[in-house]
Amino acid sequence: MRALVAHAAHDLRVEERQTPADPAAGEVRLRILAGGICGSDLHYYHHGGFGTVRIREPMILGHEASAVVEEVGAGVEELSVGDIVAVNPSKPCGRCEECRRGLRNECLDMVFSGSAMRFPHAQGLFRERMVVPAVQAVRAGAPADPALLALAEPFAVCLHAVKRAGSLLGATVLVSGCGPIGCLTIAAARHAGAGRIIACDVVPEPLRLAERLGADECLDVGTRPAALDACKEGKGRIDVAFDCTGHPQALATAVECLRPRGKLVAVGLGGSLDFPLPSVVTKELDVVGSFRFDDEFSLAVGLISSGAVDLSGMVTRTFPLEQAKEAFDLAGDRARAMKVQLILSQA
Repeated sequence: MRALVAHAAHDLRVEERQTPADPAAGEVRLRILAGGICGSDLHYYHHGGFGTVRIREPMILGHEASAVVEEVGAGVEELSVGDIVAVNPSKPCGRCEECRRGLRNECLDMVFSGSAMRFPHAQGLFRERMVVPAVQAVRAGAPADPALLALAEPFAVCLHAVKRAGSLLGATVLVSGCGPIGCLTIAAARHAGAGRIIACDVVPEPLRLAERLGADECLDVGTRPAALDACKEGKGRIDVAFDCTGHPQALATAVECLRPRGKLVAVGLGGSLDFPLPSVVTKELDVVGSFRFDDEFSLAVGLISSGAVDLSGMVTRTFPLEQAKEAFDLAGDRARAMKVQLILSQA
């Protein structure tokens, strides 16, 4: 079978790998359909890693994928051959202290597909076939577009962020950064009952999709730095701010915009930064982080496959596996692409 393997920065190869064996008890064999290129995949492609995490051996990329069930192992009753599923890339150990506390997304021995954080690396989903525990294959509740179903992983990240925010019913919400995570956060916030959603970005192109997914107001703060001034009036006008950038200026601006006892949800990963602590103290703000997901993955699959949340428009373009480099180059261009996917096989 073919797989997309990263060897180093800009060293991306389509290679033949051994076809997986028959599934054991509790497992299923999947034929991967569509796989979405994520920001971490782009870091491996362009830089060979991120921060202190580096590729130290050839690694199959990818952690966003849909698939069809080809074979089920003994004891698997919830899945059948032919089912269309989303593949959950997260495999917590279930034994460590954090898992026992119910914080499976904070697992101390997490195996996360397509990640070089551990060694040997956790091989990813950009391959034609694989065997996984049945619990990692979440069946679509209704006929679903494999391209949309492959959005379940990033959408689960955003549903978790919205859960961390608490109730959004009637709230005025600010979403900073309208890449894939920002736009999906807008969709999740709209589904959660936000009263008004303001989206902002430093480039205009992503804002068009942000509006389609539920933003009431879209602000290009790249050409209009003062566009958020109205949100700062008084002591702030925003109830909940989601920062999907990790950028120091965006975080500082979000704090300025929050009203007293508002909440900042940090979703984007950035480096260390100076933080406006005086405003957090004097406005009595809540600041929470949001990392990955847990049971939100199944929720994401249900919302996508039922049509309760319409994510059409998120996928800019799809490429066959042999055009992976072209796909990765497009995925890194924010002015031209939102989500780029690879087609590993046909449904």
